[in-house]
Amino acid sequence: MEKHLIRGLRVLRDDLWTLRADPLPPSVWLRWLPHGLVILVGIGTTLGGADQIVDGYRQGAGYAVLCSVAQGVALALALWRPVPAWWLSTTVTVVVAMNARSQLLSGQGRPGAPWPWGVYGLTAHAMVLLLLALRVPSRASVTALGLTVLVTYVMEGLVGASGYGATGPTAAIVFSAVVLVGIALRGRRVARSQLVEQAGRTAEERGRRTLLEERNRIARELHDVVAHHMSVISIQAQVAPHLVENPSEALKENLAGIRQNALEALAELRRVLGVLRSDNPEDPYGLGAAGTGSAPDTPQPTLDRLDALMENTRRAGLDVVAAVEGESPVYPPGVQLSAYRIVQEALSNALRHAPGSRVRVEVVHLPQGLHLEVANSRPGRPVRPSPGAGHGLLGMRERAVMLGGHVNAHPTFHGGFTVTAFLPRDGLAAAPGYSAASVASASASDDPGIPGELELVFPDDPPATGKGTP
Repeated sequence: MEKHLIRGLRVLRDDLWTLRADPLPPSVWLRWLPHGLVILVGIGTTLGGADQIVDGYRQGAGYAVLCSVAQGVALALALWRPVPAWWLSTTVTVVVAMNARSQLLSGQGRPGAPWPWGVYGLTAHAMVLLLLALRVPSRASVTALGLTVLVTYVMEGLVGASGYGATGPTAAIVFSAVVLVGIALRGRRVARSQLVEQAGRTAEERGRRTLLEERNRIARELHDVVAHHMSVISIQAQVAPHLVENPSEALKENLAGIRQNALEALAELRRVLGVLRSDNPEDPYGLGAAGTGSAPDTPQPTLDRLDALMENTRRAGLDVVAAVEGESPVYPPGVQLSAYRIVQEALSNALRHAPGSRVRVEVVHLPQGLHLEVANSRPGRPVRPSPGAGHGLLGMRERAVMLGGHVNAHPTFHGGFTVTAFLPRDGLAAAPGYSAASVASASASDDPGIPGELELVFPDDPPATGKGTP
């Protein structure tokens, strides 16, 4: 018990026996207006306090100005250093009250003068306590209030004077009220700051979790691609000895080792896939978009299945137009899978966020790689609340970056949305000098009927009723 008491006293000492700065932040809307108001109050209490000390307590003008200025300085100081300001204000009040006491006892003071707190001193000290309660912990504010009330009781109740108007009870009530208001406002501000911080931390964690989920999803899909290559290696290693006449034992052993390593790698891949696999979320549009999973035994899709994907999208209610340029080379399986998933997610987003719109899917085979563009017009009917989590673009970008490409997504001038992607031909690095804008302009120059980026126009667009793909 004694240790807790000592620890508590040390905490209070640290709170109220310090010169540290604790500036009052500017208001969100009014900026520095609160500071200006406090300074004006300080000037008013300084002038009024000097007059009261001279007229009510019959003190000298120089002394009155000195004490009043000290009180005004305490009020202004409370904007930046509230604890020293409270000590200064309390000290000035005690000095003024004790000097006025001798005048009141001798009958030289004005009868009925407010004591021990003058009106202007009480106002200034109340402002100091309010500014103190706005910045320091509640325990420090309550302690400062208790000490102020104790000082008031000692001066008026124990020391006392004569022929004055008692202001102790009024001062105690006013000080208690302003401290309670300050504690409430500070608690509200702290709670709001903690809520904003927690919301930011939650959003960051959600983004990190989504990124990991997307990477796990991509890893599951690439499993089949890697497993296929490992299976081919295993089969070739098994067949190779039969293609050579009288193969040596060393060759047989090496090929057997290659086959065994391939089989072990396949087993490890299956084990990793079992760890990564999770339940499949619902696919409200039947497209199997990225993030909806797929059956474990289903072959991973390639560019050859884009026609079937667009046909499914048409059945779901979108008017989809396809345009293919250039001769398709043999892309690595990872490039084909990522290209399919990017188009799939873009079409799913168009279904979700731009119902009734027209969609143009453009596939351009370039010497440097594969350019994709999916652009939808304005929604043709009101957009219903989306069941998705809103992280489709994150998955697209992850797939493209994994292959050294990139994805851009932005609204168009006509109320629609455009997703463009570029995947390097070898799936290893981005082609130098490539940009989505250059491909769009090149496409427009080759075919006048294909508009450039951000210039997609549909002549019979319906009136805008919402936004395009997010």
